[in-house]
Amino acid sequence: MNLAPQQNKNSSQFRPWLEKHGSKFLLFARQQTRSIADAEDVLQDALVKLARKVEEGSFVGGQDAWIAFIYTQIRREAIDLGRKDDRRRKREENVIKDDRSLGRDIEMPLFEGGTSQEETRQILIEGMKTLPTKFSEVISMKLWGERTFAEIGEVLEISLNTAASRYRYGIEALRKQLATARLNDDI
Repeated sequence: MNLAPQQNKNSSQFRPWLEKHGSKFLLFARQQTRSIADAEDVLQDALVKLARKVEEGSFVGGQDAWIAFIYTQIRREAIDLGRKDDRRRKREENVIKDDRSLGRDIEMPLFEGGTSQEETRQILIEGMKTLPTKFSEVISMKLWGERTFAEIGEVLEISLNTAASRYRYGIEALRKQLATARLNDDI
């Protein structure tokens, strides 16, 4: 089945309609979103959904119904985008909170001298060696390289959240090793 004539017909009626109403849609999208870039994205997503429905033949109504559909779809897309952004922001805030709290109750004296810390230092050195590389490299970069999770993610080609979770898991493993050593009176 050849869809080319049908696609040309749809695009030929879609272009003038979009030229006539596009600026109004963008203004509405801008009012629904937090930035012009988000407004453009939301409008594009709404237009793509309309185009797919028209192309499939599942859209009921003519061009007059397209207007109502686009306004409704812009609003829905903007709400979804806002929720997604809020969830991402909360995740990032939790990472920052974890960054501030993790490791504060554990001393990491690998570069400090002194006989009182020598046993802890040895346990941590051995602990870092036994950790999976993906955890130990993030811990090293974070604590001694003084890198942010974003920088670590960029270097290791992983997301910021993945870097933060690897740091959390690694620190937790080191805490468990230190707690075991304390229970065994090794420290």
